[in-house]
Amino acid sequence: MFFLKKNLLFFILFSFSTFWAQEEVHFPLKKYKVSVLSDSLNENSGLSFFQNNLYTLNDGGNPSEIYQIDPSTGKIKQTIKIPLQNKDWEALDFSDQDLFIGDFGNNTGTRKDLKIYKLPIHNQTIAVDSVQTYSYYYPEQKDFSPKNLNTDYDAEAMIFLNGKLHIFTKEWASKSCTHYLIDSTITILQPAVKLEQYHTGFVVTDAAYFRSKLYLLGYTKTTGAYLMIFRESEAGMFFKDPIKKLYLGSTFGLSQLEGLAVNENGIYLSGEAFHSPLGIKKQRLFFIP
Repeated sequence: MFFLKKNLLFFILFSFSTFWAQEEVHFPLKKYKVSVLSDSLNENSGLSFFQNNLYTLNDGGNPSEIYQIDPSTGKIKQTIKIPLQNKDWEALDFSDQDLFIGDFGNNTGTRKDLKIYKLPIHNQTIAVDSVQTYSYYYPEQKDFSPKNLNTDYDAEAMIFLNGKLHIFTKEWASKSCTHYLIDSTITILQPAVKLEQYHTGFVVTDAAYFRSKLYLLGYTKTTGAYLMIFRESEAGMFFKDPIKKLYLGSTFGLSQLEGLAVNENGIYLSGEAFHSPLGIKKQRLFFIP
């Protein structure tokens, strides 16, 4: 009987801890604004650290450039021209010696030329004349007819971890996120390997990994902005054990959040300019200590 009571108590405590771990918490991001970003970054999409320097880029239709920005002011410190087409750049991340650019934005679900570029870094300088390209496709996608903002095969989030590239999809239709793996040793067209899926309730616009935690940023079509945090349950796997879901506010007041980076100082978030009938909310940088 004691054994049964002990197990029942454990079950109750576990159930409560699981419930509270997934409870949505209101966390007003607005008060953590660092600055309004330069107009050169009005469509910024993606943030990432390399050796404590913070980098971002703009998405499709903008110059093919990487920008180093000051984390404390948001000011542009360096602009690096990349001799590649910016069809729809949406994410960037670094290994110890390479820069990865995700050209996989796919709002209509029609693209068959999804790519990730790798540029080596020598002495803190990006070697723009030495590029490797990883081309991939989603094996589950059979329909490529246009479905603007209604496809599950869009992506804006990527991390480099354990020698592999991890993509987290932006699923407009299902409001979920699928975690795919890309082999960074294969340069021929390859299928993205589906690892896991989680119903986030919002579309994911960027990802960051730090100290065994995965951070996902995104928003809903009704302008709610969210940050979700997962614990790494085993090497490179995250969706088994969500920790917290934070409601950050509305993009009407924040800007359209599309960039996320984490280091020992805290969490950095950036947003591109958000246009609405109420006016324009300019591009911004936020920092949560």
